[in-house]
Amino acid sequence: MDTFDAIKTRRAVKKFDSTYKMTPEQVKSLMELTILSPTSYNQQNWRFVTVTDQSVKEQISKAARDQAQPKDGSLVIVLCGNMNAWKEDPLRYWKDHPVEKQEIVAKALSRKYLDSPQNRRDEAMRSCGFAAQTIMLAAKQMGLDSCPMVGFEYDELAKIIKLPEDHLIVMMVVVGKAAEPANPRGGQLPLSDVVFENSF
Repeated sequence: MDTFDAIKTRRAVKKFDSTYKMTPEQVKSLMELTILSPTSYNQQNWRFVTVTDQSVKEQISKAARDQAQPKDGSLVIVLCGNMNAWKEDPLRYWKDHPVEKQEIVAKALSRKYLDSPQNRRDEAMRSCGFAAQTIMLAAKQMGLDSCPMVGFEYDELAKIIKLPEDHLIVMMVVVGKAAEPANPRGGQLPLSDVVFENSF
């Protein structure tokens, strides 16, 4: 599928075919594409919990206020931010570059994140946002459908996935086959309302 077509046809599917199951190879392929998403300083601070076990998906549906997408979709991906990725062996993020480059990046990471929990949180949100869009467009290319979700009880979901204390849940994306088409778009604002040339 053409990238432009994937962007135009990607929709948040609310009803999934519960009989459709992705293969392990499909899941692996999707996640291999997902980790090509950009992150600041290449720190790769996203962490993904992929859920295919039906009993776990049903628990997630309950935590998602009884919405059906997690239990009926084939795959639930919980996108989390590792708030300490910036300091966990940071030289590895540029392991294919000279040591001088690695050390420059490590120092820059420390300057930006050491004393700023807000910067760490903001970066996790950005990184997971990029990754979520990659997941949804890659899924469309694979002939699959998706639904991004933030409507869930975070504390309950954290318990289900055994979220580490230094991580935060950003969102989740359900992937599978649509059981019926998505509702029509609600209505896009005109470019003149949202795009400003050079300044506001």
